Parts: sequence; C-alpha cells; structure tokens
Amino acid sequence: MAAKKILMLVGDFGEDYEIMVPFQTLLAVGHHVDAVCPDKKAGDSIKTAIHDFEGDQTYSEKRGHNFALNADFAKARAENYDALLIPGGRAPEYLRLNEDVIALVRDFAKANKPIAAVCHGAQILAAADVIRDRKISAYPACAPEVRLAGGTYADIAVDDACADGNMITAPAWPAHPKWLAAFLLALGTEIRL
Repeated sequence: MAAKKILMLVGDFGEDYEIMVPFQTLLAVGHHVDAVCPDKKAGDSIKTAIHDFEGDQTYSEKRGHNFALNADFAKARAENYDALLIPGGRAPEYLRLNEDVIALVRDFAKANKPIAAVCHGAQILAAADVIRDRKISAYPACAPEVRLAGGTYADIAVDDACADGNMITAPAWPAHPKWLAAFLLALGTEIRL
C-alpha cells in the first residue's frame, strides 16, 4: 500500500477524540498526516475539548489536551495531499469564517479527493458549499445547516458512518470504528494482520 498524505484541519477546542484518534490511527497504518490550524504554525499547539454524552439534553464539555501541530496552515495546498480530514467540536464554528479554510475545502472537493468530516465538521462543509445534493451525517444539531446547504442529512446512529462518493461523514466520535474504516477504504488502505 502506498502511504497517503492527509491534511487535518484543527482549531482550539476541537473535539479531543476526533482529533487524537484519527491522527494516531492514520499514522499507525502508515499514512502521513499534517495537522494544521489557521494563524498557527508547526510546533504551536491547540487546546482540545472533551465532549461526552452524559444524559443531558446536549453533550457536556471539559478541557482536553494540548495537541501539537506538525505543519503550517499557510503552506497547505490541496494539490499536495491525497485527502482532507475535518474533526468536530467547537473549532468548525469559527474555522468556517476563514476564507482560506473555505477555499482549501473547495479545492479538495473540486479535485474529488476523499473528505472525512465528523460531528460539527459538517459546518465547514456547509459553509464551503460542497455538500449540495449529497447525503451528509453530522452531529444532529448541525442537521439544519446541512439541509440549508442543499445536502440531505443522514440521520443515523451516533456510532454509524455515511459515505457518499468522496464524502465520509459521521455524527460523533462513537462512530470512529465505522467512520475511519470507511475513510481508510476511500484511501485504498490495505491492512494486513
């Protein structure tokens, strides 16, 4: 299997599991992952948040870890990567306001490269206007944004994933096994035990 080069868009208070688990999983199977954040460079870090489902009307939030970036956002170009990964948490709500983020996501979509987004990551996809006529999953609170952007909201279990062409999406971190498996399949990853 040829190693793929993946760009991961992160920001402060992105969901800890949705950043750490995909990053480490993709590295473990031999891929290269560049984690970037607008206005930050390699060696800087972001603060993550841990979101949990504890029986409340919505998820709870606690301070997570510091996550070190290993590449510069300013140098990121879609043509240098095989795929894009967008974690959720609170980061997408402000990252989607950055025109450079939106342009980068559109470049990946135009090139029909695999794009994996989980939870609130769909907010960035909706803002980039790349989900029209696509079936997209996200955290249920993002369903209106998916629909307003012309997508069909995939109302699936929190531990399930949805693949529609090059878009691989999921509602939240409990979906990691299915979401990451679908993303690895889209990357052409072969895992041998």
